[in-house]
Amino acid sequence: MKRTISICGLLLLACFSMAQTLKVTVTNPMKVERKDVPVVVSLSDYGKVRSALVMLNGVEVPCQLDDLNGDNVMDELCFHANMDKKEKKEYVVTLEKTGKPRQYKERTFAELMLRNPKVTIKNKHDIFLHELTVERGVNPYSIVHHHGVAFESELIAMRIYFDHRQTVDLYGKNHKALEIKDTQFYPDETQLANGYGDDVLWCGTSFGLGAIRGWDGKNQTMLEDVEGRTQRIVSKGPLRAIVELVDDQWVPQPGMEPVDMTIRYTLYAGHRDCSVDVSFDRPVPDYLFATGLVNVEGSTEFTDHQGLRGCWGTAWAVSGKDTLTHQRETVGLGIRIPRKHIVSEQPANEVDYGYVVKTSTDQLHYDIVYCSDKENFGFHSSNDWFDYLKIWKKDVDTPVAITVTREE
Repeated sequence: MKRTISICGLLLLACFSMAQTLKVTVTNPMKVERKDVPVVVSLSDYGKVRSALVMLNGVEVPCQLDDLNGDNVMDELCFHANMDKKEKKEYVVTLEKTGKPRQYKERTFAELMLRNPKVTIKNKHDIFLHELTVERGVNPYSIVHHHGVAFESELIAMRIYFDHRQTVDLYGKNHKALEIKDTQFYPDETQLANGYGDDVLWCGTSFGLGAIRGWDGKNQTMLEDVEGRTQRIVSKGPLRAIVELVDDQWVPQPGMEPVDMTIRYTLYAGHRDCSVDVSFDRPVPDYLFATGLVNVEGSTEFTDHQGLRGCWGTAWAVSGKDTLTHQRETVGLGIRIPRKHIVSEQPANEVDYGYVVKTSTDQLHYDIVYCSDKENFGFHSSNDWFDYLKIWKKDVDTPVAITVTREE
């Protein structure tokens, strides 16, 4: 009897530890070819996953596992699909309860760091952080390097100011490559001579590229009245960088009840666009918010009056118009907001192209995108950029269809 129980126990243990196999079917509904299409699979039904293997026709496909909430349980698997028009592909995914995530070529990167100002050699005695939280009244803008978390794909790189503005600032690249680990957003003369990129946008108090703010009925309001502020890196890569901003007990306007807000930015390899997911600690149907684009000096505006807006302009990217080490930079900016969130499209002013937005739930989503004229792989006129924005919106609005089935 004891032997029978032992054998049954071993069989149960073996079944529990067995890898799970999924079939993931990806279908492109569009009549166009699509590259580096993100495929995301929720792991909520598969227990604790430690490692994953994705195969397509017997060939291994790079993938990434992400713990999104910091509980040491992987929440999502992602990989990329290259799709011909109207194509369907079937991937075989093996989920394993043991081991570690497989390693692949890094195509994204993220960095949050403190620097010792007495040390001039890069990467010496720097403190690289996963997360930093400050309490009311503390401004870490001048304490953290590049003034806040930075993240990138091969095409673009951004940083988010760690202060009441939370502005998204931009770095332009000459060539497709990861650069922030080397330049840390501030290339030196040798790096510039070797073709590295640089800061390409002056933000000031503007939205920059799609910062979320409050709205008092006439003007945007900054994120000043908060009990605490956090920046964290959820994932550096290799296929997507995810960073979060948390504002605890934010009072958007005097007299309003405070709300906790988390803003998640997700940037995929091979992409110049970034998704922005804003969540609140409760539904906020009576709150108004604002977002939009900086009105780059002398810029030309584009809008379809349906949530897609862009601009193309040339301006100094630094204060003081330092012509010895910097030059005027030309950029194209874009934002796409689902119509259900739009209250109004605000007329352009000297600072911004703005929107007033709201949500009937505790979630708000939009997407941002940009290019730099210095790219040898991008866009070099307002007409080309605005044409791209139309294509981009259609691409975002028409995701691939993903079906997941468990293989017995």
